[in-house]
Amino acid sequence: MAKTATNDVVWAGLAEYLQDLVLNSSDVEVFLQELAVYSSGMLSGSDPEIYCGITLVRRKRSITIASSDETARELDEQQARYGDGPCLTAIRENRPVLVPDADAEIRWPEYMEAVREHGIGSILGVPFTLDGAAEASLNVYSGSAHTLSAPMIERAETYALRASKALNLSVRMAQLTEARDNLKAAMESRTTIDLAVGVIMGQNRCSQDTAFEILRKTSSDRNVKLREVAATIVAGVNQGREAETRFDE
Repeated sequence: MAKTATNDVVWAGLAEYLQDLVLNSSDVEVFLQELAVYSSGMLSGSDPEIYCGITLVRRKRSITIASSDETARELDEQQARYGDGPCLTAIRENRPVLVPDADAEIRWPEYMEAVREHGIGSILGVPFTLDGAAEASLNVYSGSAHTLSAPMIERAETYALRASKALNLSVRMAQLTEARDNLKAAMESRTTIDLAVGVIMGQNRCSQDTAFEILRKTSSDRNVKLREVAATIVAGVNQGREAETRFDE
């Protein structure tokens, strides 16, 4: 009973911490980095040789890595470089993947060679539960073989499950921010092009369609992006300044 009560307190503290972390993180990278460090502390207990990393995969190609320390960072980056390993397998198969003894592991031979060079004895990859176009894994590394026992695996799974909601929210917020920034960039680009078309119309006394075709052909002939050609034209009649797109606050 005492152990259950202690666990309830620990998990309640985790929920409060995650809520504050989502609110106070400026972007998903900051959130992941803080979560990786916190994860190491939560899962280490009295074992100083537990390191944690988090691998986030968005749109099936964009990989963000956060780590509690340099060892975890290097191993996560190596795994991303090879394109496979226990943690990426955990993401792909949506299940925990354990390497109990790095010296005896025959899967992922290139990656495991790098693992052994870093003095790692065992690895655990546990997937987070996310929706949408994002997937992630909690990566746990131990300096000793057979350290990641059944109780540790259960604790890591519970931890990842409870942290998934906060991570999911952080990813969604990042996606909304990216969508806003992309829309703003597109509107700014459109403003510059429209102004350049207007300049060409005035200089050549031609229609809008003809002016745009002149702009497009210049871009093609010079092998320069359309917006860059347009920006040069606008700067030429705007005292060297770029066009500004004004948004109502």
